[in-house]
Order: sequence, then C-alpha cells, then structure tokens
Amino acid sequence: MQDMLQPWFETAPRLVDVAMGRTPADLVIRNGRWVNVYSGEIVPNTDIAVSAGRFAYVGPDAGHAIGEATEVVDAAGRYLVPGLCDGHMHVESGLVTVTEFARAVIPHGTTTMFIDPHEIANVLGLAGVKLMNDEAQSLPINILVQVPSCVPSAPGLERAGAELSAEDVRQALGWPNIVGLGEMMNFPGVAGNDAKMMAEISATQAARLTVGGHYASPDLGRAFHAYAAGGPADDHEGTTVDDAIARVRQGMRAMLRLGSAWYDVAAQVKAITERGLDPRNFILCTDDSHSGTLVNDGHMNRVVRHAIAQGLKPVTAIQMATLNTAQHFGLERELGSIAPGRRADLIVTSDLAELPVEMVFARGKLLAEGGRLVADIPAYHYPDSAKNTVKLGKKLTATDFDIAAPGASEVNVRVIGVVENQAPTKALQRKLPVKDGLVQMDCANDVCQIALVERHRATGEVVNAFVSGFGYTGDCAMASTVAHDSHHMIVVGTNKADMAQAANRLQEVGGGIVMISGGREVALVELPVAGLMSDERAEAVADKAGRLVEAMRECGCRLNNAYMQHSLLALVVIPELRISDMGLIDVTKFAKTEVIVNAPE
Repeated sequence: MQDMLQPWFETAPRLVDVAMGRTPADLVIRNGRWVNVYSGEIVPNTDIAVSAGRFAYVGPDAGHAIGEATEVVDAAGRYLVPGLCDGHMHVESGLVTVTEFARAVIPHGTTTMFIDPHEIANVLGLAGVKLMNDEAQSLPINILVQVPSCVPSAPGLERAGAELSAEDVRQALGWPNIVGLGEMMNFPGVAGNDAKMMAEISATQAARLTVGGHYASPDLGRAFHAYAAGGPADDHEGTTVDDAIARVRQGMRAMLRLGSAWYDVAAQVKAITERGLDPRNFILCTDDSHSGTLVNDGHMNRVVRHAIAQGLKPVTAIQMATLNTAQHFGLERELGSIAPGRRADLIVTSDLAELPVEMVFARGKLLAEGGRLVADIPAYHYPDSAKNTVKLGKKLTATDFDIAAPGASEVNVRVIGVVENQAPTKALQRKLPVKDGLVQMDCANDVCQIALVERHRATGEVVNAFVSGFGYTGDCAMASTVAHDSHHMIVVGTNKADMAQAANRLQEVGGGIVMISGGREVALVELPVAGLMSDERAEAVADKAGRLVEAMRECGCRLNNAYMQHSLLALVVIPELRISDMGLIDVTKFAKTEVIVNAPE
C-alpha cells in the first residue's frame, strides 16, 4: 500500500512555510512555462515548489524554497501541464489489472482516472468491485472508483453472473475512494421512474457524490429530458454535435470519448469550435482502451492531441482533460491544476500540440521519464476466488450452433450490423438459404454466425443469431469472455466446428480471447482474472492482442479495432440490435425479437 497523501488542511502549515521560505521544499521545478488552466494563460519563467506531495508555491522564483535536501529539476523552458485525467473509463477493457493499466498509462501523462468497474461486477458482484477499489488505493496515482449502477445492465433482457441491489450500491457509496455512481445505463428505467434506479441515484445525491450518465438513444425528446431530470450529471454516449449541445444545455457535462474503437470527439467538438459553446462543460475521456492502444498509441495524451487536431486551442483541450474533470467530480481543490494545495501531479512537455510526455510527476514523485516508467510499482495479485470463472457445463459441439428452420428453403433473418468505430449497431435483414432444416450462413455476402454461450452458471445454453460487418472469409471463429456487459461468452464464426473449439478452449484456460482457423489455434489472449483481465504486464498482453488482430486480418477482417466491436455485441443498452443469454434483443424497443423474420408456413 502506498503512503496515504495527507489532506490539504493537515499539510497547509507546511505549505505556507515553504511558500514563505521558512521550510525547504521537497522538490523545485525551475524555468518552466506554466499552463494555467484557471486563467487560460501560458505563464513563462515559472518555478514550482512541492512539499508533502502537494504544490506549495507556483511563481516567478522558488529559490527561497530550495534547501540542501531539495531536489531541483530544470524544465529548460518546457511546458508544465497538469497531470491528465480520464473522466470515464473501464480498466477491464484494457485486458489488464488496475496496476498494469496504471503502469501502461503513467508514461503517457495520465495521473488520474475515474473508473467504473462494472465489468468485474457483472462476474463477481460487489466482491469484485471491492477487489479493484482496494487495488486502486495501493497505487501512486489517483484511481477513483464509481460504484456500478446497472448490474445487470438491462434486467429482464439479460442475466449476468451477479447482481447488485440498491442496498449494495448504498453500502459501497460509503467506502473510501468512492466518488460516485457509475454510468446509469438503464436510461428507460430512469425515464420510467424505476424504483431501483431512482433509489441508487437518490443515495448518491444524498452522499453528495456524482451520478454518472449513459444515455445511448438518439431520441432527444421527452425521454431524454426525463433522464436529465432524473439526476445523471454527465453523458459519454453522444456521437453528433447536436448530442453534445443537448446535454450541455440540460446542465450535464458532455463527455467526448476517443477510445480504441470509439471516435466521438471530432463530430461533437464542433459544438465549441463551430457553434461557440462554452468549453467548461465539456470533458475528454477514453471509455474503452485496450492494451495495444495504451502501449503503442497512448492514453489521455492521445485524446488531447486528437482534440487539438480538430481545432481546439491547446489550453482548452488540456482544460477538458484536467480542470473540467476535477470540477465535475467535486475534486477541484485536489486535482486538475497546477495551483497551491493541489496534489503535485504534472507533466513536462516541449510541445503543447503534439504533447510528447517527457516527465511525469505524481504527488511530487517522478514516475516516468522519456516515455518510460521509472518508479517501482510491484505487481498486484488477485485471489483464487477471482479466477476459474468460465463454466460452460459441458463440452460444446458444432450442433450447439445450429439454427433450425424446418420445412423452409430460405428465410429472412435479422442480422446485427457492426458499425465501424462506433458502439451502436444496425438492425439489418438478409435472406438466407436453408439446407437440411438448418439456416446457412452467407459468408460471401458477409453474413456469419454469432452465438452467446452462457458461462456463469454452467447451464450449457447457447443463443444463436447472425452478424454482418466483420468480413471474415474461410473457416474461422473467434470467442471472447469479454462480452459487455454481462460477460458471458461471444463466439463469431464462419464454421460451427471452429466455433465449438474456440468456446471449449476458453473454458480450458479460464477465460480470454481465442481465434481458431480451420481447426488450428492461431491466437490466444489468456484472461484468468474474472475472464476479463490478464495478470501479465500490459506489454505482454499487447503483444498477444497484436497477434489476435493480425489473425483476424488473415481471416479477412479489415475493421478498425474489430475486437472491440466483437466485445460489445451483447451490450443490450446501446441500439439497435444485440444478443443476450435470453435471445436476440431489439434495443430500440427494449424487447426480445426473433432471429427468423418469416417463419415457414
């Protein structure tokens, strides 16, 4: 466990003495250009003095704070930027533990993350949330936790591995390190005054904490207004400029996300750059980033660079990834700026637009330099109770993936249509042939099969449907136990024998992602912690994930970050068509629907 940072009020006498020159600082950074997110200025020739992990003095000359034991760093005219904050994300989507996620993102300048561990909650319940919250508190950066609000995300349309009651949520809101309620995905429940959803929101507001939002419908009519009235304070599901404007007008923060597969910043940032809205109520976030993105492309620095490339002023983009986020969660006096009393989290960079992260300090300690972690952050070990969670109940065979249509020669079927770089899907229809009473795939026209395999209670149940958009050719199948949000197992393939082999393989290794091609295993990412996370280093997981992407391409898939699309096909809170352990779900109606449109006469 890291040494706990003392509250500002306890360290204030020392900070005052350092600012006055009566007590030497622990660290002084000299000759920097101060990116002041309060005033919007870049202030040259600035020194920073740090004591007890907090900023004590920020001004033109901190020479008076330098003593014999003071560490002095010369910024050499480079920019001093507040440590970057990710306002909404899920560690589990990185396929690594909280510790390994932190190790991966610290060199990119992320010093604060607001995480919603609803993935592990769907597998292990409240005990899983506590495991991640405990781990978060052991780390040298700020990893603050929101209590998952919707486990399962859509009651009546899916069955997860666990369930959180309103009382569970109320209890967890009192834990240390908890900053609010995780994304309220059951937006129809809020609009319909569902008792459980409203009880969770009420408990959060009573605790003076922040209610996270998730309004995934394009309908900005009465349901949207009712959702805003219900209490969610932010939303990251917008994809258009009008979505962003609507949320801000209703007093919500618009969270603009750039994850591994969600590219929602460019369209929505026009609310600021073209429509002139006040940027104070806009926040940048990632939502979902897999290990390959973290290791190779970056984290919040990637999002800030992208936002600047869309026309935002650099200081504005930085505000949206620092101060705005801290203010939203009521932590302005702790995080998000370089100012007296705040936690001494900062980046040293030579270019604001490209944002190369040359030094990273958190709580006044140098954690990364030159893009490499220099701090010793030991591995964190999960108990056996968090492992061996894949329970199929039997060994699957090719016949488990049959879709019957006796007496027909062809049928019209509903098909889940993948939309590249976006979370929503399309509800498509296609005509497929029937042979020997079984509906056939049409891989030549990009219609292959999808199955959801129940993996929490060993029921042996398999739900089958069709999907389009992956472009697979030849015999192949990919299976994953990362299947938002209920995290059963999703299998997509062109060959039923390969689909069965893929599912069985994941039961053997305790969870993960596997690609089978013609009966041969061509890629495997083992995820033993809840079937969601690896306990290996992010670099090792990124290498395996890279091989997975390569294998998908070899099988004909050209989608950007296709694995992320695969993992969301059971997310029954985002339109239009999804699959769950209860069947095919029409999310526009929040109701089950049939795979075959025209039943044979």
